[in-house]
Amino acid sequence: MEAVRSQDVAINDLPWIIDYKPERCTMCGSCVATCSFKAIHVEMRRQSLTVSEEAQPVPKHTHAARPVIRQTRSLTDFCRGCGFCEKVCPNDAIRPVRNADTRKTLLSKDHGPIKRGGRTNLNAQRTLDAIVVGRISQMTDPSLDAARHTFDIRAPFGRVLAAKELPFSIEGGRLKQTKHTPPVHWIYPLIFSDMSIGALSTRAWEAVALAVGYLNEKCGLPVRMSSGEGGMPVRLLESDYLKYFIIQIASGHFGWNRIVKALPKMVTDPAGVLIKIGQGAKPGDGGLLMEAKVAEHVQAIRGVPKATLASPPNHQGLYSIEESVQKMHLSMNAAFGFRVPVAIKCAASSTSVSVYNNLLRDPYKICGGFFIDGIQGGTGAANEVSLDHTGHPVVSKIRDCYLAAVKQGLQGQIPLYGGGGIGMTGNAAADAFKMMCLGANGVFVGKVLIQLLGCIGNEQGRCNSCNTGKCPTGICTQDPRLVKRLDVDRGAQKIVDYVLAFDAELKKLMAPIGNSSLPIGRSDALVSTDRAIADKLGIQYVC
Repeated sequence: MEAVRSQDVAINDLPWIIDYKPERCTMCGSCVATCSFKAIHVEMRRQSLTVSEEAQPVPKHTHAARPVIRQTRSLTDFCRGCGFCEKVCPNDAIRPVRNADTRKTLLSKDHGPIKRGGRTNLNAQRTLDAIVVGRISQMTDPSLDAARHTFDIRAPFGRVLAAKELPFSIEGGRLKQTKHTPPVHWIYPLIFSDMSIGALSTRAWEAVALAVGYLNEKCGLPVRMSSGEGGMPVRLLESDYLKYFIIQIASGHFGWNRIVKALPKMVTDPAGVLIKIGQGAKPGDGGLLMEAKVAEHVQAIRGVPKATLASPPNHQGLYSIEESVQKMHLSMNAAFGFRVPVAIKCAASSTSVSVYNNLLRDPYKICGGFFIDGIQGGTGAANEVSLDHTGHPVVSKIRDCYLAAVKQGLQGQIPLYGGGGIGMTGNAAADAFKMMCLGANGVFVGKVLIQLLGCIGNEQGRCNSCNTGKCPTGICTQDPRLVKRLDVDRGAQKIVDYVLAFDAELKKLMAPIGNSSLPIGRSDALVSTDRAIADKLGIQYVC
């Protein structure tokens, strides 16, 4: 027998325990084959039994070796509680059980607040939860009928010129355009946030893209989707569906060689270009795609070998806001003949207002949007230290940027979009409505889409292994065996249903305040149950 040391890993050191009933097990092997984390394995168990097979007690001592399912005692290949073994077992012989007596020391990796799909709970007290819609017109002003009234739910994406800046003149009694105007697209105020091919599986990315196409073609909702860093499939770049996608260029510039080569063959322009400077999940830090997720198709799209891919924390060569406007914005606009809006995405921070003010003073009038990503954004692939200790809530930064533009009389010229925790507590429409009343033109969501596809991660620490490439649901993995578990059509249908419900609920909130168009800046419609939040956002306090 091997010596046992105090540092050895025991079952009680792990967060989940496999409850296994050998008397029910038929050793079909389904559970072992299904486990993507290799948390269980087949092992021979030696048994010494005293039995009697006669009518009268005739004790007989026997020794037997039987195959059984055992839990892997490892800090790398441990059970995440996904429950797929329980799903496939025909005899209910196995299931994961949360270990209430898990031995977590102060320095344990998972000591402290439990994560929800990678989000932090240190900052789970959302500002939006202390804000409610308090202006219900009814008698003072006419409210609308949400079921029968016609609503204009469209948001601008592109630089909106003030009336005095419009390059029009009247010649011979006719209105004539004297020079080029910045491109402006009117889109739905819900954008599917950037999640790359590589971060998501091929099927998951396809499901989101399929939902976008259906919403535009069949439902008449101009929803747009950001490609994320890492490029796009050539077939999509050369198809008519490119008009529904916002192409992202991030600090790693992954996949842009293929996009540049596809430019002459594009049959339509993309919906826009998004320059990602930072994101809420890891502000001030670059992205990281583990080697396990760099599959052959990811290598082909990004033009890289199979290795861990790290993006720099910022765009190399850009060291000021002015440089970003002159170099990157100008070059991206020129690449598409100044026909495509070019926006910038930054993580919410104390410098967000400074960035927005500089963009407003852009003499070229080419910045088509400012995307602010808050601290509650991100999935299970983000670093825990970044999730817990860096960033800024998005609500106050959206409000600060909007009020800064109002003071200059420039509100609405560069559309504001906010994300990071939108829909975190279950209702994205209410969150979006509140964000719009505080100054945002729209919102972008990412984690909600993963949950709709079947993500099983929760706030009690179940799964949350998006970065490992072992996602048991086939959403955040490139393992062909695991990817097949995701039903593309069913996932797309769930996303479509959610957006249709989002649209109906948004109308239900617009109707009582008497708005038939988006309530941008209607802070008078909101009240707060927290005095500090009310004072900070400049809205009414109620108790």
